[in-house]
Amino acid sequence: MAHRSGRHFLQIPGPTNVPDRVLRAIAQPTIDHRGPEFGLLGKEVLAGMKKVFQTSAGAVFIFPGSGTGCWEAALVNTLSPGDKVLMFDIGHFATLWRDVALRLGLQVEFVPGDWQSGVTPESVEARLREDSGHQIKAVAVVHNETSTGVTSRVGEIRKAIDRAAHPALFLVDTVSSLACMDYRHDEWGVDVCVAGSQKGLMLPPGLGFNAASPKALAAAKSAKLPRSYWDWAPMLRDNAGGYFPYTPSTNMLYGLREALSMLQEEGLPQVFARHARHAEATRRAAQAWGLPLGCRVPAEYSSSVTAVRVPEGLDADAVRKVALDRFDMSLGTGLGKLKGKVFRIGHLADFNDLTLLGTLAGVEMSLALAKVPHQQGGVAAAMQFLAGAAGSGK
Repeated sequence: MAHRSGRHFLQIPGPTNVPDRVLRAIAQPTIDHRGPEFGLLGKEVLAGMKKVFQTSAGAVFIFPGSGTGCWEAALVNTLSPGDKVLMFDIGHFATLWRDVALRLGLQVEFVPGDWQSGVTPESVEARLREDSGHQIKAVAVVHNETSTGVTSRVGEIRKAIDRAAHPALFLVDTVSSLACMDYRHDEWGVDVCVAGSQKGLMLPPGLGFNAASPKALAAAKSAKLPRSYWDWAPMLRDNAGGYFPYTPSTNMLYGLREALSMLQEEGLPQVFARHARHAEATRRAAQAWGLPLGCRVPAEYSSSVTAVRVPEGLDADAVRKVALDRFDMSLGTGLGKLKGKVFRIGHLADFNDLTLLGTLAGVEMSLALAKVPHQQGGVAAAMQFLAGAAGSGK
């Protein structure tokens, strides 16, 4: 392959660009994972992740694995064979989590959706009120559906569960929202949260996370689904000293410690505001191009990723191909039933105004080269917004 100068623009919604600081941290020599130095590292990253999840109760677990693995961990540690789980068809990843539950022998009630909006609190409350016998043991929701650019209102869903006075566990996937958008594990009464390292946490793929409430930890004592690798019990035992029951991803934990330091230096409220600002600039660009967004409910716009629809009869992957071939930029493909209908712009993690403007310029040029009907001016609209927001301190 011919050499390409400059850095590749990785603008998919994960894995994201890994900061140089994090890469240098990962490159440190590996240490003894049973030694005293590692115990300090383990305690530090576990405490740091509690701050990111915004939890002081319960426990946080760090697995060598992925968000998909931690979907399984969330289910096997809290449920028993044949238990009923209420899940919602809001996108590709919600569908994949359902598939994991089915393969584990759980009964899944999968509420249909349009892949353009999130889980409505009203639908959760109505279904739980119908379940007077409390057959539903868990409600599982994707906070930010990466395939569609749609966010579900987790805090409002918790209130809906409470209004129904239903004892179901509340499970939430934050794989593409954690450290990008406000997520409040304790305040929103989530029982198990699922996350991965390769998005807002600015790391390569390789770590999966659960945050578990005291209620979830209590449920784990009586849950009957088989578990071994994903078992929380040995993790709880060894994590008390900063250690793990099997060989951890030592160098990834170095990177996690550095990423947590970066998040702390910027401050989580500022991180959330930055992501919201870049998301708004991206939406203004798409609107100026005259292309519809994947999300149809403004209150549910994602701050991590924007899905952009191309006109009917055209292939969104043609835009992605031009972007990669001509400008060395990767955009997210459409997934599942959105294949060929949307391309996705990731604007999350280690990201700034000029990175976004370079991305949007690449998209605008790719739209023209792919002969997608659109109007010029998307980049200009984003520039105008970012300059104004910067001047106003937003």
